[in-house]
Amino acid sequence: MTQRTSSPIRPLADAIAEFVRDGQAVALEGFTHLIPFAAGHEILRHGAQELTLIRLTPDLLYDQLIGMGCAARLVFSYGGNPGVGSLHRFRDAVENAWPRPLELVEHSHAGMSNAYVAGASRLPFAVLRGYTGTDLVGQNDSITFVECPFTGERLSAVRAIRPDVTVIHAQQADRQGNVMLWGLSGAQKEAVLAARTAIVTVEEVVPALVPRAGSVFLPAWVLSAVCVVPNGAWPSYAAGYSTRDNDFYEAWDEIARDRNRFGAWMDENVLGATAAAAARGAAR
Repeated sequence: MTQRTSSPIRPLADAIAEFVRDGQAVALEGFTHLIPFAAGHEILRHGAQELTLIRLTPDLLYDQLIGMGCAARLVFSYGGNPGVGSLHRFRDAVENAWPRPLELVEHSHAGMSNAYVAGASRLPFAVLRGYTGTDLVGQNDSITFVECPFTGERLSAVRAIRPDVTVIHAQQADRQGNVMLWGLSGAQKEAVLAARTAIVTVEEVVPALVPRAGSVFLPAWVLSAVCVVPNGAWPSYAAGYSTRDNDFYEAWDEIARDRNRFGAWMDENVLGATAAAAARGAAR
């Protein structure tokens, strides 16, 4: 990753237009909260196609991206509407190739987390005790076994994940473009450090970042763009700024079941010119 000498703060639409290209491997990471919905919607409005989508726990955002046909491949370790049930657009793509076929690359949580760590460390693979006894090994050519040169133990090896672009949401950035997030964190830090390009949306810019217990700090020089997008994680949440919109997660189960209803909702609330205003109003 190239070291920066100036602040990366810029509009989200400009960042997506510059850095996201057809055919790229794109990770939109977030765990329970800080899910970068606004950035994912901007990717849809930008019209990106043939993407390899990467995420530990794809949920509603990936259901939307898959349902709109921009994903050719999904690298993941779990998928679902958390607390509600299945992802119907994801399921339709797998079972019926609608709106297009979707290739699946499935990992365990531990394996995929280690793959991110290997990518962040600029190593070709990670080693762990895992996958043994599962059928993932036969389904995923990024998993194999190696012999420890010191003990002779048979260990699992997983190919490093290095996204072309990683996108995350965070609470704060300072005026120089350094970013801090806190609360539940998944693989955001590792996904950013593993990526060739990293975009972060934030709730606000503050004069100075005040360290918090358990927070994650990302220096400006590892980030390609920082974009101020208040409520950019809706309908998920940003700890300290917003709460999870549980009603929307439940409503999505019905919206996504029907192809036509899904398409109409996406046209009105994401692709349309009033998408941002509609999302803000729904979150209140």
